[in-house]
Amino acid sequence: MGALEEIKSVTQAAGLANLEAFSNTLQALAESDKDIIVVTSDSRGSGKLVPFGTRFPEQLVEIGIAEQNLVGVAAGIASTGKKVFAVSPACFLTARSFEQIKNDVAYSDNAVNLIGISAGVSYGALGSTHHSLHDFAALRAVNNLIIVAPADNFETEQAIKHAAALDKPVYLRFGKKNMPHLPSVGEQAFEFGKGRVIREGEDLVIIATGEAVYPAFEAAERLQAEHRFGVAVVSMHTVKPLDYELISTMAKRGVPIITVEEHSVYGGLGEACASFLMENGFSNRFKIMGIPDEYTVTGSQNDIFNHYGISGEGITLTALTLLK
Repeated sequence: MGALEEIKSVTQAAGLANLEAFSNTLQALAESDKDIIVVTSDSRGSGKLVPFGTRFPEQLVEIGIAEQNLVGVAAGIASTGKKVFAVSPACFLTARSFEQIKNDVAYSDNAVNLIGISAGVSYGALGSTHHSLHDFAALRAVNNLIIVAPADNFETEQAIKHAAALDKPVYLRFGKKNMPHLPSVGEQAFEFGKGRVIREGEDLVIIATGEAVYPAFEAAERLQAEHRFGVAVVSMHTVKPLDYELISTMAKRGVPIITVEEHSVYGGLGEACASFLMENGFSNRFKIMGIPDEYTVTGSQNDIFNHYGISGEGITLTALTLLK
């Protein structure tokens, strides 16, 4: 077995969808904390919350398909001191309810955990109406809101525990497919605003977020095995606030940097990193990988990732262009 095949066999073992890990973690917390309340917009099935509703029926509020009401009700419950998780498809939660997120949650400082499910292009075959490629861009402009996109089950579990314990508004974004477990370099405690180094290397840095982290890791392994390039990979699970210290440390190596995200190339992780690097005088070669400004193709998440090069192979080709 080659190096690339070996690492694939390890990371692809036993990974749930992050939404499943979210549901399991929330149920574990609710067993000993009756203040945890889930509010959904007809999303208990797609949000993997049927088991939660069965076990804790008095801690689940069903609003129906009314996302603006969902956020308003969640904010009202949170104002009483409850730990609220408002669950709805990311495409609708962050667009239809933007005013309520801005005013009722962030401006009013109500500690609502906004859970955007089936984010990015998880609803790929349903087309652009159900794609969420705007959420980072829109919500980054809102003060007093933490934005998190976990890459695997470990980050998901930790993010939900941190969100439940934090008396601040948080937006957490989840896709639908099973996610492989990713390694970590050394002992790294999970913390909002601190990136997670999952691979070291001295020739190139890839900074990715959410479900785009695994193809970035796969590309790094491919570049090492097939081209002898050492590639560092960062899971930047917190898009806001960004880990500027870690970005600066990586940039000081003077090597090319690629950002990868399941989001428009406008207003997301890539532009946030580029802004910081330029403002602070860094001149690394730099490339943003994401969804371009066009009518998005329709297909499965994998189809769309492959079309736009957000795959192990596609990221490898982009990296080789920068490295050469």
